[in-house]
Amino acid sequence: MADRTAPNCHLRLEWVYGYRGHQCRNNLYYTAAKEIVYFVAGVGVVYNTREHKQKFYLGHNDDIISLALHPERVLVATGQVGKEPYICVWDSYTVQTVSILKDVHSHGVACLAFDLEGQCLVSVGLDSKNTICVWDWRRGKVLAAAPGHTDRIFDISWDLYQPSKLVSCGVKHIKFWSLCGNALTPKRGVFGKTGDLQTILCLACAKDEVTYSGALNGDIYVWKGINLMRTVQGAHGSGIFSMNVCEEGFATGGRDGCVRLWDLNFKPITVIDLRETDQGYKGLSVRSVCWRGDHILVGTQDSEIFEVVVHDRNKPFLIMQGHCEGELWALAVHPTKPLAMTGSDDRSVRIWSLIDHALIARCNMEEPIRCAAVSTDGIHLALGMKDGSFTVLRVRDMTEVVHIKDRKEAIHELKYSPDGGHLAVGSNDNSVDIYGVVQRYKKVGECIGSNSFITHMDWSTDSKYLQTNDGSGRRLFYRMPSGKEVTNREELKLVQWASWTCVLGPEVNGIWPKYSDINDINSVDANFNNQVLVTADDYGLVKLLRYPCVKKGAKFKKYLGHSAHITNVRWSHDYQWVITIGGADHSVFQWKFVPERKSKEAVHIAPQESLADSNSEESDSDQSDVPEMDSEIEQETQLTYRRQVYKEDLPQLKEQCKEKHRATAMKKRERAPGSGVKLHFIHGYRGYDCRSNLFYTQTGEIVYHVAAIGIVYNRQQNTQRFYMGHDDDILCLAIHPLKDFVATGQVGRDSCIHIWDTETLKPMSVLRGFHQLGVCALDFSADGKRLASVGLDDNHTIVLWDWRKGEKLSAMRGSKDKIFVVKINPYLPDKLITAGVKHMKFWHKAGGGLIGRKGNMGKTETMMCAVYGWSEEMVFSGTCTGDICIWRDMFLMKTVKAHDGPVFSVHALEKGFVTGGKDGIVALWDDTFERCLKTYAIKRAVLAPGSKGLLLEDNPSIRAISLGHGHILVGTKNGEILEVDKSGPITLLVQGHMEGEVWGLATHPHLPLCATVSDDKTLRIWDLSPSHCMLAVRKLRKGGRCCCFSPDGKALAVGLNDGSFLIVNADTLEDLVSFHHRKDIISDIRFSPGAGKYLAVASGDTFVDIYNVMSSKRVGVCKGCLNYITHLDWDKRGKLLQVNTGAKEQVFFEAPRGKRQTIPATEVEKIDWSTWTCVLGTSVEGIWPLISEVTEVTAACLSNDRKVLATGDDLGYVKLFRYPVKGKYAKFKRYVAHSTHVTNVRWTHDDSLLVTVGGGDTCLMIWAHEPEGHREFKQCDSEESDIESEDDGGYDSDVTRENEITYTIKALSTNMRPMTGVKPHLQLKEPSVDERQGVVRGSRPPVSRALPQPEKLQTNNVGKKKRPIEDLVLELVFGYRGNDCRNNVHYLNEGADIIYHTASVGIVLNLTTSCQSFYVEHSDDILCLTINQHPKFPNVVATGQVGDTGDMSATSPSIHVWDAMTKQTLSVLRCFHAGGVCSVSFSATGKLLLSVGLDPEHTVTIWKWQEGAKVASRIGHTQRIFVAEFRPDSDTHFVSVGIKHVRFWTLAGRALLSKKGVLSSIEDARMQTMLSVAFGANNLTFTGTISGDVCVWKEHILVRIVAKAHTGPVFTMYTTLRDGLIVTGGKERPSKEGGALKLWDQELKRCRAFRLETGQVIDCVRSVCRGKGKILVGTRNAEIIEVGEKNAACNILVNGHMDGPIWGLGTHPSRDVFLSAAEDGTVRLWDIPEKKMLNKVNLGHPARTISYSPEGDMVAIGMKNGEFIILIVASLKIWGKKRDRRSAIQDIRFSPNSRYLAVGSTESAVDFYDLTLGPQLNRINCCRDIPSFVMQMDFSADSNYVQISTGAYKRLVYEVPSGKQVTEQTHIDRITWATWTSVLGDEVVGIWSRNTDKADVTCACVSHSGLNIVTGDDFGMVKLFDFPCPEKFAKHKRFLGHSAHLTNVRFTNGDRFVVSAGGDDRSLFVWRCVHAPH
Repeated sequence: MADRTAPNCHLRLEWVYGYRGHQCRNNLYYTAAKEIVYFVAGVGVVYNTREHKQKFYLGHNDDIISLALHPERVLVATGQVGKEPYICVWDSYTVQTVSILKDVHSHGVACLAFDLEGQCLVSVGLDSKNTICVWDWRRGKVLAAAPGHTDRIFDISWDLYQPSKLVSCGVKHIKFWSLCGNALTPKRGVFGKTGDLQTILCLACAKDEVTYSGALNGDIYVWKGINLMRTVQGAHGSGIFSMNVCEEGFATGGRDGCVRLWDLNFKPITVIDLRETDQGYKGLSVRSVCWRGDHILVGTQDSEIFEVVVHDRNKPFLIMQGHCEGELWALAVHPTKPLAMTGSDDRSVRIWSLIDHALIARCNMEEPIRCAAVSTDGIHLALGMKDGSFTVLRVRDMTEVVHIKDRKEAIHELKYSPDGGHLAVGSNDNSVDIYGVVQRYKKVGECIGSNSFITHMDWSTDSKYLQTNDGSGRRLFYRMPSGKEVTNREELKLVQWASWTCVLGPEVNGIWPKYSDINDINSVDANFNNQVLVTADDYGLVKLLRYPCVKKGAKFKKYLGHSAHITNVRWSHDYQWVITIGGADHSVFQWKFVPERKSKEAVHIAPQESLADSNSEESDSDQSDVPEMDSEIEQETQLTYRRQVYKEDLPQLKEQCKEKHRATAMKKRERAPGSGVKLHFIHGYRGYDCRSNLFYTQTGEIVYHVAAIGIVYNRQQNTQRFYMGHDDDILCLAIHPLKDFVATGQVGRDSCIHIWDTETLKPMSVLRGFHQLGVCALDFSADGKRLASVGLDDNHTIVLWDWRKGEKLSAMRGSKDKIFVVKINPYLPDKLITAGVKHMKFWHKAGGGLIGRKGNMGKTETMMCAVYGWSEEMVFSGTCTGDICIWRDMFLMKTVKAHDGPVFSVHALEKGFVTGGKDGIVALWDDTFERCLKTYAIKRAVLAPGSKGLLLEDNPSIRAISLGHGHILVGTKNGEILEVDKSGPITLLVQGHMEGEVWGLATHPHLPLCATVSDDKTLRIWDLSPSHCMLAVRKLRKGGRCCCFSPDGKALAVGLNDGSFLIVNADTLEDLVSFHHRKDIISDIRFSPGAGKYLAVASGDTFVDIYNVMSSKRVGVCKGCLNYITHLDWDKRGKLLQVNTGAKEQVFFEAPRGKRQTIPATEVEKIDWSTWTCVLGTSVEGIWPLISEVTEVTAACLSNDRKVLATGDDLGYVKLFRYPVKGKYAKFKRYVAHSTHVTNVRWTHDDSLLVTVGGGDTCLMIWAHEPEGHREFKQCDSEESDIESEDDGGYDSDVTRENEITYTIKALSTNMRPMTGVKPHLQLKEPSVDERQGVVRGSRPPVSRALPQPEKLQTNNVGKKKRPIEDLVLELVFGYRGNDCRNNVHYLNEGADIIYHTASVGIVLNLTTSCQSFYVEHSDDILCLTINQHPKFPNVVATGQVGDTGDMSATSPSIHVWDAMTKQTLSVLRCFHAGGVCSVSFSATGKLLLSVGLDPEHTVTIWKWQEGAKVASRIGHTQRIFVAEFRPDSDTHFVSVGIKHVRFWTLAGRALLSKKGVLSSIEDARMQTMLSVAFGANNLTFTGTISGDVCVWKEHILVRIVAKAHTGPVFTMYTTLRDGLIVTGGKERPSKEGGALKLWDQELKRCRAFRLETGQVIDCVRSVCRGKGKILVGTRNAEIIEVGEKNAACNILVNGHMDGPIWGLGTHPSRDVFLSAAEDGTVRLWDIPEKKMLNKVNLGHPARTISYSPEGDMVAIGMKNGEFIILIVASLKIWGKKRDRRSAIQDIRFSPNSRYLAVGSTESAVDFYDLTLGPQLNRINCCRDIPSFVMQMDFSADSNYVQISTGAYKRLVYEVPSGKQVTEQTHIDRITWATWTSVLGDEVVGIWSRNTDKADVTCACVSHSGLNIVTGDDFGMVKLFDFPCPEKFAKHKRFLGHSAHLTNVRFTNGDRFVVSAGGDDRSLFVWRCVHAPH
């Protein structure tokens, strides 16, 4: 029989011919050792030109396309293509991997670059967003990632002179990036007028922010900052592909075949034209240059590498060549010499010397070449072409012998006969032609049996036969040379083949996988001498198999290197080498064949070889050489642990269901019961599918797990304590080396690992986010810092964690087969091993990845356990056959027989080992496994008297062993935990059921006992008193599902799964009687109450049988149910049975005959039931949860006092309800401990205990019942019920607004006015008269120099040259965002400064000078602000802004952390909080920052803000969270409050754990909407509510309510750190006693109220902060007030409009004051030099517009309701008012001669009033035919005309006062305007930008000098242009700060300032004008 193992010989890659020049750039460098590094296909090549040697890096599994060299020039980074591409950083000296970077990019990694220090690596992906990612590559960690550009990026580079700056370029763009925190922020390069916008191909950075870049047209573009400074034109003839910088300067290479050298200032040094040199050719294109000293390396498009010496530059050396682009298919080897011939679609044929590793001849043909063959004498070379012809050349001089074309389709294969007489030519025309060589290739025969193209051919040794393979998978034979098909197979029996290159035939069956019919193997070649076969396939694999290999799925060795399909493979003539050629990578690989070696040498394989010699995983398909798997292991490998519903899915499911059940939720629901239960003891240990999960702790307690519970058992006191942090089955447990912490891993969709303290039972860290389905193995490192885990996903992913930080250090796919154990090397924590089904792997960490190698063990065995020995390379593993394997490094040294059957557990001691196996024996060994020192058999005979139970069987399978405290601890498959004394006796400590579901449960009628029966075929009796032990057990012939004690407790009935049942003696468990009447499962069994005369037996086949117990006869059958019976109960009299079925029917039968009764629901409740275990009926309808579609309530039991109903359900919850449970969705208390479904629940006879059993988790859990009034035990405090109450404490308009507001993103804002028509920049202009006459418009200034200005202005301008304005600088901001933001005013610097925000500006106000300074780095509105109170971080502020989606691009929401004094940005955190960040808070140490998002999940995130690293993130709540704050003394605890929500959070490692606030302790307390939070000592928390109460919490339990702390909502609370006093602020009417501001003591018991003297009817405080003796208050009305604590004096520091928009803006004609009018019904007067509000007038109606008269003595105000008012400025008295219009007045203007008043309104009208006629204001005229509403108006200088801009994008001119329209353009052109505020008109077309499709320019104002125009728009930008600007898209400067929608903008007198008014932000910005120097 042929050997079915893989062959023992192997291949080693010796040489690669070629270089990848196509589609790649900048991929060729000198290393520090002066070697050359580049790549071909999937191989990194290090080529030593001096010694002519190559080394290979083989860590990739697909094409490499990018390469970067570390600045020290030893390490190389390479990136590949693929679905999940990764980056490898490797050492060019050892060619070993240093780090693997993965899990970010998709499609491929296009560019790579190291920074100056070499610490960071940047990569660019090929995905649609061209993601840019910055890595800390040594740790494999992503520091920042961002979408790069919408189109391809070609190059990226770090700025080597400025830290944290990068430049990227590509299709039509260049971007300059800065890295801060985790944010990469781009600025696009501005091409401007200097150069054309075009594709940039490469770049290099220089000093002083200069960047040089190579463009597609051959120019060099030189950038300074982000602006194009100059261009070097025609540097190359066409595209510049590569730019390389070195000490001497720059080298560039282009498509024109030239290399140019430049000095450091980019002055040209020299040019080298490679096309003109000896080796050059037309069309040579340079893809890569590297300049190093006097050598230059050049890589070309056509796969050549040149080396040029600078002073001899006309003679470049050609050091590497390969085929050019195009598929490479043809390969032939010379019959007698070490030569290989290749031919390709690039039309060249090349001859390679296999000894010299060089190209020795090359000849270009006319057609693409597809196949080649050399004649037997080595003289002729035949080439088959793509066009159907073939050519024969002489090998000697490559001259043509003959060229024949007989076919139309490609020739795919040709071969000379062994005797040299004939040439067979196979074509895609389905035929083979035979030519006679000596007859000058005359056609002598043809073979036409195939109906598909010919793929392979072989001759027989006697040249008489030919076999062919074709594309349809047929193998045919022909006689030669005639070409007649051979049909008689007998004739072929003795044929010997000269070569074997066919893929079909019995000899090569083994090359195909077992069960597939795919044809992806392109080529094979057999080596008859060594009996090996080599194959090449479409996946880039070269495989070595034994020849012949007859059975499908043979074993092989595989070699990677080629990236995609390998087209051909051949042995060299002497079988020394294998040559393979790649189709797409057009490279030629030469492999050295290494024949079988003696095993001795095997240990000394060079590291390189062991890498390539990967004995592949797929080759284990035929397991003939693997021993049969042990049944237990077989069972275990089948377990998947998948769930229908994971606990993680519940919140979403609940949400979906809530929608459906809104109506029901409004009804009053039953309260939760007063009493509760607490987990007391669990019988059970998970041994049946877990191993090594049992340990001693530091204190000698025992820790293990079962179900979802970690158990710490004290064997002295026989008590248990529980860790209950998991919510599903725990599958593995590992103990920390100090034995104080334990790690446990669970089942789950996103399964988590908890590390917890065995003393306090608190989680130290939770690791999640990596493993799917479950975690099956864990191990701590010897120093306790790291943890390794293995997942249950298909790839069994291995993750290495820094568990305290919760950080993933590395991850890798482990193996396709199940992994049972992972162990970290105790001496080298970077190494680890995994062992499992058919494998043992040795891993070491490389950056973010792990590199694994299979252990060399000859045949593959399944390993069950493994442990490291006494030195770092020794490993001992236990196999499934009972051997211990001893390993040194990865080599198996020897095996020792240790057990009969699998070795499940091995444990290392100081001197020796202990093992345990399926044979039930514990063995102690010496430290080399040479002697077995002692064995212990686990038998009943040696059980010590103190045992807590009975051994089920002798020699149970041992699954876990642990040593300590002089004992050996043993866990068995049967769920027992035993302690073996070293001297022999064994004590049983804990036991539970074995594998199989447990359903049957019964409690004894008057003793503390219970009975259980399980699918494990045992019936057991348990003692529930403190001795907690199993009293008796009996094995049954079948599993059982139910049991019941008789009323006297003497008999016990048991229902079995085969339809039979028994009654046994309850003490001895011996049979009394048994029956077998049914086929299906017996599902419930019950004795009638009282004497127990009858026994009701329910079965799965829908019947209930009633037996008379005394006579042992069946007396009745209850029929008529539609489905299997699930529950039954007797009434007290024993006359009536209640039955539930699987069809959710509730049916009644009369006993004993079984007659069916129909009883109305009202009567059922009156019946006195003896027990209640049913789950249907009106009295229990409230037990069914919201999501009852997904989960069944499986069991219920009513307590004997009839007050509490306990239920169990499919999700593993035990719930308690108040009985009767009427009405739907009652409230409950809920407990999690069981992992999957709870199958049964029972109260004991006195209600003191509740007993529950779990199905899948096999546990029996005992819960202590805690009656009402007893304070509930904290740890198991149940979660409250599913639906929150609807009333949430009232309604408040402010809260509602804040909750429902949707924040607009400036970049996406749309127009604020309802405009219609075509935008100005899109309107087609009619040529004016001037233009027709050839006069250039705009040459005449539209604003006259002869403006009739007021006196002062004219004298100012006498003799002065007017100067244009160059820049605007933000000077003042009047405004504060109080109406929808909170807790955003703080003291800084001991109270000298305050900080607050409005719009997108952070403002620091100095209280002594009242100067403001600004932080302006936010790109959009700030929503929250907090300061860092830790002394180490003085003046550090965090602000969060709104944003778009959380895709990490520039419009994503972000948090900025900055220094309030220097305004320096310390960190930017881009986050996934789509919508915006609504709350931020620093931790106690100041190092962590907490943020809350506005996204639908209201995500809560914790950051290490200095590094920009996200620590943890979690869904917060389904509704809005308003505030989340860290406890002032903690870095791990914080509280969040929101709509009907308060949660208490703990940060454990990287996970956030939370508890809902528990209200049940206070009668009638209900969950209200919570608005604010403060803290007190001893874990007290205070939350302010919408109703004005403050709730006081201890831990997470409500202990007190401070009723009506304020009369309205408590919006804000502040905890003073120095004395603990608490300030609260709310909404309240000021009164004698109370105010909206109160100062409280530390416990919120006594308070002092302050009144804010604002004159408002209701004060609404939104923000409070307490400094030294002062309290700072921010109000809803945009005031910031300082209140003195002693004298209660109020000082208003900041004023602002409280509601917006601010529409009206009027600047005084001669003073630096201005007026604003807003939607809040006030007009305010602001003084710029004094920096304050001088006055305000309440109008009682929203105001829209305001204007000063020319003298400044009067003010006109237009209102929203159509009224307008004129005030006298001096007295603020009303001079006159009028209402002629119904709708809003949009603009109001005095004429320059003060005679007329023009009033423009929404009613498309302008009214004129003559002011000289006195204050009765009669309208004298109006302008008609205005197409839309009026926006702006301007008078002419002579007061005769008015221009109007309208909502239809039209500008009109009318006469004053007649109201006639002026249409004559020439007339209009002559008018000189007094002011210009219009956004329309030819003079201002240039102010409209390209991206105003949805938004508008809303306002404009021309300066008094007439030289500039400033505009405001819907995007919130202020822009400064020159005036006039008639050209479209004029140049401008822009100034950011406002929110969306600017409403108005004005110059003050003398053009000293610009004032801009905000719509959304209700703020006024004052900008100082910077004039150009004279």
